[in-house]
Amino acid sequence: MRPPPVTWCGWHRCSTGCEPATSSDGYHVGPPAYSADVTNARVEPAGFDDELAPEPPPGEGFETSWPVRTGDIDPNNRLRFDGVARYLQDIGTDNLDATPLGKTDPMWIVRRTVIDVFEPIHFPDRVHLRRWCSSMSTRWSNMRVAVTTPKGGRIETEGFWINISKDTGMPTRISDGALEMLSKTTDQHRLRWKAWLTEPVPSQSQNDIEFPLRATDIDPFNHLNNAAYWHAVEELLVDLPHLAAAPHRAVIEYLTPVLANERVTLRHRYEGGALTVWFVVTGASGEPTVRTVAKVAPRA
Repeated sequence: MRPPPVTWCGWHRCSTGCEPATSSDGYHVGPPAYSADVTNARVEPAGFDDELAPEPPPGEGFETSWPVRTGDIDPNNRLRFDGVARYLQDIGTDNLDATPLGKTDPMWIVRRTVIDVFEPIHFPDRVHLRRWCSSMSTRWSNMRVAVTTPKGGRIETEGFWINISKDTGMPTRISDGALEMLSKTTDQHRLRWKAWLTEPVPSQSQNDIEFPLRATDIDPFNHLNNAAYWHAVEELLVDLPHLAAAPHRAVIEYLTPVLANERVTLRHRYEGGALTVWFVVTGASGEPTVRTVAKVAPRA
């Protein structure tokens, strides 16, 4: 039986000393069967301010579309970040189902999601999504998704995904067939992890906000679902409407999973026009740990 498609996994340091995860609640993604080799002669983004890789030629990648859902919009009809995250999960599932990778490479986990909003998407409208690989290594890949609408909405995204073994729950080599498919849209074959959000967490203060977890936020592996983290970001954006109204970039990096029944506190800072949010959990030892970091900033 396949693992559920809309989940997120946790992380730890493995023997490779890089960025793997331990958990097996993989989200189904996989590259499509591309039709032609494409050279993407550029260096992958190495930091928060870097541009994402450009689109491959027309006809390459996996494409689908659907109407903007009313459950994914705010009171001003803007497509929220958690809505975008669900759309990325959905196209990943559809992309996997369109290939043999549901059997060869069925489990992937996300380490980072980048969302560039050039023109906000509003209801009513219809989103067109195009997904392709922009860089890769033998165990992980960056998957780009372009989201556009007939009314001019445009959001560009990228996710750092790691292939996970069904048997061990650890990072594993991507199958030969999947590597061949992924390489059709990129010549960047030495992708390595580098954290973008490294600013130290602020000290505890009266501005900290409790982030209660709901039963519907938890996936079958007892972890907070990836889209639910964006609920916290949206909560803080209510007081910063100008950030969401203009072109902006939002990045989230998952460090360690948040589990059901854990107490999550949001420490946040608005500085230099940017909002940064740290998801902090205090364990039984009383020592707070940062589980996830998110940042929203205007685009230059």
